[in-house]
Amino acid sequence: MPAPARPIRLVVTDVDGTLVRHDRTLAPSTIAAAARLRAAGVRLAVVSSRPVGGLEVLRRPLGLDTPRAGFNGGEIVGADDAVLEEHTIPDAACREAVAHLERAGVDVWVFAGGEWLLKNPDATYIAREKLSISMDWRQVDDFSPHLAHVHKVMGASADFALMGRLEAELRGSIGAAAMVARSQSYYLDITHTQANKGTAALSLARLLGVAAEEMACIGDMPNDLPMLDIAGFSIAMGNATDEVKARVHAVTADNDSDGWALAIEKFVLA
Repeated sequence: MPAPARPIRLVVTDVDGTLVRHDRTLAPSTIAAAARLRAAGVRLAVVSSRPVGGLEVLRRPLGLDTPRAGFNGGEIVGADDAVLEEHTIPDAACREAVAHLERAGVDVWVFAGGEWLLKNPDATYIAREKLSISMDWRQVDDFSPHLAHVHKVMGASADFALMGRLEAELRGSIGAAAMVARSQSYYLDITHTQANKGTAALSLARLLGVAAEEMACIGDMPNDLPMLDIAGFSIAMGNATDEVKARVHAVTADNDSDGWALAIEKFVLA
């Protein structure tokens, strides 16, 4: 794809699989690259499938003073933590998503009312998710009473092929009412149709007074495609799926090989 016609004034980045390493830590090179962005006058903002609270750990080391988008854009908060935008899943779509995932036998997590709700405390990826979002879970026997104001429903399973099939099935059944996309090979996210990273990136750009053509976006998974598709310059991580790599301007190294910092140096600051 052709290089952008305008200089980059804003970088909007995914977090897991992109900004952080597989162990969910920030590489020293990433922290240094963020500092060089600040020195060059380029703003940095994050958008993630994590809850907004799970992004707090990034603020100090990266010097973030910009709005943050959680739940793939389902909630955007300002630097003062005030809620600027919020989108929750329509009730009927939410209930269908939970029922469909439960029938398939995958672990189901519901994020509502500031809580992480689940039924199975022994689910495979709980420890990984808890580390990522810095949030405790609460066990419930029935999701039904909690499905009226939900930011995100997640399915989790180590059966990657099953997750791919469920993604297609739910897009077919509720795709007109909700956004359905995998944030990892083992995670399937269901959010409001406006809670997608493309809409979130445009909101972040608008809030910061930057045109979409002056924005670079970096990601690795299919749920990052909405923002990569509308960015002035789009970058895929080396660990990105082939689908993502095929639709961007450039590809960098993977997230365990200083890929994010290399992208900033080579494609943004250069």
